Amino acid sequence: MSDNKQVALSHAGAVAGAERDRQRTVLPAVDVVEDASGITLLADMPGVPKDRLELKIEGDALLIEGSAEPATPEGLQVLHAEVRVPRYRRSFTLSRELDTARIDASLKDGVLSLRIPKEAHAQPRRIAVTAG
Repeated sequence: MSDNKQVALSHAGAVAGAERDRQRTVLPAVDVVEDASGITLLADMPGVPKDRLELKIEGDALLIEGSAEPATPEGLQVLHAEVRVPRYRRSFTLSRELDTARIDASLKDGVLSLRIPKEAHAQPRRIAVTAG
C-alpha cells in the first residue's frame, strides 16, 4: 500500500512540474494609440482567457499579466507535454495626465484593449471668444 502512495505523490509532482515547465514568459506585442481624449493600448495575448488575465496599477505603473490556457480535452490530464504555453507580462509607466481610475478593459479574440482617458485638465478644449 505504501508503494501506491509513493507512486501517487510522484505522479502529482510530475504533473505540477509539467505545468511549470510548459510556461515561458513573453512580452506581448502592444500597439499604443493616442488621441485628444486619452490612449488606447492593444495587446496581443492569444490563448489567454479572462479569468487568467490580471491588470494592476501600482503607483504610476501599469502591469499586464496573463497565462495562456493549454488546449486539453475535457476529462484528460496532462502527464507530459512538449508544447510550451506562454505567460505574458508587460509593464508601462503611465503619465500623470492619464486618469487611471477610469480605465476600461476588454478582451476579445486574443486582443486585450485598454482605454485610458486623460484627466479633464489635460484634454484640449476650445475657448470661446466674444466681441467686446
